[in-house]
Amino acid sequence: MSRPDNSLGNTLRAWRGRITTEDVGLPATRRRRTDGLRREELALLAGISTDYLLRLEQGRALRPSRDVVASLARALRLSTNETCHFHLVAGLLPPKPQGIPHQLPPGVQRLVSRWGNIPVGVFSASWTLLTWTSMWAALLGDPSLRPPEERNLVRAVFKEPPSDTGYPLFPAEQSTTEFKAALVADLRITHGAYPHDEEFKALMGEVMSSSEEFRGLWGAPALGSRLGGHKRLRHPLVGEIGLDSDVLKVPDHDVRIVTCTAEPGTPDEEKLEYLRVAAAQAAQAAQADQAAQAALPLSSG
Repeated sequence: MSRPDNSLGNTLRAWRGRITTEDVGLPATRRRRTDGLRREELALLAGISTDYLLRLEQGRALRPSRDVVASLARALRLSTNETCHFHLVAGLLPPKPQGIPHQLPPGVQRLVSRWGNIPVGVFSASWTLLTWTSMWAALLGDPSLRPPEERNLVRAVFKEPPSDTGYPLFPAEQSTTEFKAALVADLRITHGAYPHDEEFKALMGEVMSSSEEFRGLWGAPALGSRLGGHKRLRHPLVGEIGLDSDVLKVPDHDVRIVTCTAEPGTPDEEKLEYLRVAAAQAAQAAQADQAAQAALPLSSG
């Protein structure tokens, strides 16, 4: 019998019930009384005994080790948030991630590919630009023209000299105290989440040593305002343009999706559409030039 207050066992059974043999690469069997993995299948995947898994689910074993919880989390295909919850109901502190993720999850990649008509940039938790749409490049300048180290917003804001491209790395006036305070506030969250990330430590040490303003903001108790909101930018083709900038976080992978949109029916929307057409024409011209270059005969000798 299961104990009535058996949070750990109830959670394990619920998660076991949602996983199929196809999900984990096990051969399917024809007759099953319930959905999900059988207890012996999950035990096999996690490398523990079926009897021990039974005692966990019935609440007769209440304190599994950290290794057992980690093995079960992998076998159950748990998300980051689910893994944290699993540790808590097992009486353990959630694991601290060692490094900042720089990989784009497939879902975010699909979103970016479908949002080609609006400026979208995806940043890591250390505010390194990971990917962007062609409209982002049309609005803010092509990030691929920058050296990789200059695609980090923290360096772009707090380190001198600024980039030679003359374009901002983010859809906002980056020299204001309000913007810098909001950026530093988000960096504090990253610092707490990834205390062992060596690359992030090096970045913080770099800006600490070079920017008195950063040191002052880092030591201030104020949290700062949000990075999004209505922004006005000056573009060399369309002049001043007002956009709504939103920062969407993907918690499981800790990336920031930054989008820029214009209010419908406004001159700002017309300017953004003009940039879209100009970017499409530039891309077509580049493709035609590449095709012409490929068609040239190879020189002999």
